[in-house]
Amino acid sequence: MSKLPDLEALAIFAKVAEVQSFSGAAEALMLSKATVSKAVSRLEQRLGATLLHRTSRRFSLTDAGRALAARGAQMVMEAEIAEGEAMDQAIAPRGLVRLAAPMSFGMGYVAPALPEFLAQHPDVSVELHLSDAVVDLIGDGFDCALRIAALPDSSLTARRLRSVRRVLVASPDYLNQRGRPAHPSDLVRHACLGYTYLASPPETWRMIHSSGEEIAFRPVGPLRANNADALTASLCAGLGIAPQPDFIYWRDVAEGRLETVMTDWTLPPISLHLVAPGGGPRPARVMALMDYLSKRFSGPLWPGDERG
Repeated sequence: MSKLPDLEALAIFAKVAEVQSFSGAAEALMLSKATVSKAVSRLEQRLGATLLHRTSRRFSLTDAGRALAARGAQMVMEAEIAEGEAMDQAIAPRGLVRLAAPMSFGMGYVAPALPEFLAQHPDVSVELHLSDAVVDLIGDGFDCALRIAALPDSSLTARRLRSVRRVLVASPDYLNQRGRPAHPSDLVRHACLGYTYLASPPETWRMIHSSGEEIAFRPVGPLRANNADALTASLCAGLGIAPQPDFIYWRDVAEGRLETVMTDWTLPPISLHLVAPGGGPRPARVMALMDYLSKRFSGPLWPGDERG
């Protein structure tokens, strides 16, 4: 015997008991009378009990049949409610969306964007997970994620929202004391602050010139962190030099706390992507958030931002 109950036969039997007729149940369920009869017989055989007595003139439920019919009717009602709720969520945005995002971008841009979305969709709630580590969307149960990277091929679907530029930055005081580097070879004389989640091998910066020349450099310095924003205080304090993404350094550069240097040299190109597990149609709540984030982050994010 299968460990799973024969839900189809139970639902058919409940309808037979409700209308007191095999032909009536067949018509209501849009099945053949033979299919209905076989389902009831299959259920009786499975249970080892007679569920109803039927002759050409009479139809009556046994005690076991009456108890099972009541349970079956309740099961069908609950299944119809659950199915209706699922269909409603597929049509109208409703329910929880689990979203993952990088820490700094999440704090600076995603979290401030969510109040507007939630006001527009009062029946939707969002669980925001912030980490620079790459989460397993499917294994960890996330509906979608924002990722800043050069994405490898994968089973995920991805929307590219914008490019992210990374250049070297340092404080004016630091540069006045240590000099302004013009080439990666100059960096051996500098204190280099490091970001530990770089895609390149550990403790290596890959610098690419606008002409296409590429140089790998092993930085040495007093601080490494797994979040780029965590380097900002040390950079502004004149502790060293580091490559930073534009969405982090723009304000400090605009207000004079940091300067960009060697702007003709950058780290390998990366972009902000919105990713989601591959597969079939997504619930309306997930599509609503993805469409909102796509529109919000495809345009300019700060004064003078031209990469949106």
